[in-house]
Amino acid sequence: MLTMTQLKDRSLLGLKDLGRDEIESIMNRAAYWEAQHEKLVPVLASKFVANMFFENSTRTRFSFEMAEKRLGAQVLNFTAAASSVEKGESIYDTVRTLESMGIDAGV
Repeated sequence: MLTMTQLKDRSLLGLKDLGRDEIESIMNRAAYWEAQHEKLVPVLASKFVANMFFENSTRTRFSFEMAEKRLGAQVLNFTAAASSVEKGESIYDTVRTLESMGIDAGV
């Protein structure tokens, strides 16, 4: 099973770079968290998570926010319309700025 240390500093944008064991590990971890659905498990207590959705997406945004809050995270919802992205700042620079402010994870 993958550990949090093995996942640290990795982005999961697709499955092509993952081996069978890694995919099975992620699926097993997902099944575990699904079983915890109604429980508040504060494994992200005192952590800041920034949700950065650049298009409107009610279900996706609320799904992530509910999961993050169930895990005890402090959730920051980023909106492109209320940021320097509207003035031409790149997404990369926006993420770097949030990172420099001390966010622990970005979605």
